[in-house]
Amino acid sequence: MSFPLTSIHSKKAQDLLVHSGLLGQSDAERALSAHSCDQLYGDGSNRRFFRIQHRGQSVCILVLPAGEKEEDLAESRSAWHIGNHLLACNVPLPEIYGWDEENGILLFEDLGDSRLHDLVLAAKGRPQSEISVHSMYSQVVKELPKMQCCGALGFDENWCWDSSRYDQDLMLERESGYFLKAFWQGVLGQQIVVGVDEELKDIAERGSAAGTDCFLHRDFQCRNIMVLDGRVRFIDFQGGRLGPPGYDLASLLIDPYAGLSNGMQMALLDSYIENISKYMSIDRKMFVEHYNLLAFQRNMQIVGAFSFLSRIRGKVFFEDYIRPALSSLVQRLQEPQFVEYPIIRKIAQQAKELFFRTPGNS
Repeated sequence: MSFPLTSIHSKKAQDLLVHSGLLGQSDAERALSAHSCDQLYGDGSNRRFFRIQHRGQSVCILVLPAGEKEEDLAESRSAWHIGNHLLACNVPLPEIYGWDEENGILLFEDLGDSRLHDLVLAAKGRPQSEISVHSMYSQVVKELPKMQCCGALGFDENWCWDSSRYDQDLMLERESGYFLKAFWQGVLGQQIVVGVDEELKDIAERGSAAGTDCFLHRDFQCRNIMVLDGRVRFIDFQGGRLGPPGYDLASLLIDPYAGLSNGMQMALLDSYIENISKYMSIDRKMFVEHYNLLAFQRNMQIVGAFSFLSRIRGKVFFEDYIRPALSSLVQRLQEPQFVEYPIIRKIAQQAKELFFRTPGNS
């Protein structure tokens, strides 16, 4: 296959491989040849990923920015600074070998191809394997509080390329608003219902009371968790910012890729609270209340994002997961704290019925 590097990118990548001590000059040139590079494919990201090999062995993962715009380079800059900060906190990430600031090229440790999602899929219907999956998730909810609490210490908001804090405006624009625009209007062709904006604003206001005291990954799900030699490692952290602890936990537990049972979700939530209590004081009742509000926000974001990625960007992989995400949303809204929001509850139920009735979605 052809290796889509410009001559400038190729030269800078060679220099980076040499400067990082991974390869000598002549080996770096050979490693960047077409037959020594395998292109990997990200999920929703437009960044480009390549496995660099030398003598049949992987050397690293080379990541090119999505483009040459300032926001593309800023994303790379965030990966470098946030990644090194979290590594210094002993958070389980891939090692970062090098960064070319001018062109946004990054070199990461190669963690292989096994994601937590792969283990989940392999374990379906196999009780012994499901025990192993539970063990991996238990490891995740032990490491997650360390990333959230230790990662917040000394965190520089200037490292953030997108936004520095998870707040009410973000919830309304990129989560509940994303659901309405990309799915309710874009996929289902429905009109905005009078009164829904007021309900969503109230939910977001209540959710924002969870605070911004922790480091927030914001896409903490099983396809962003690698498993190597029995240990979990977290990737795709460049969108990190400050936020509430319950959001990343919600992202993990309601993740439609995994489809965890309610029983397993509750067991992992209890384990998480036990683990984060080692770092900060937790009022369980208040945490669960905030968790439900944040899980609602994440659920809305998932449906909106998967609708956009599948229908606008043509990444049909995501369409299969809209259905379980909708079911999860409807179920979430049955919680007592959402009784006072009849409009969004009705919209969610109608959205599920309309989507499930569409040929190919049932």
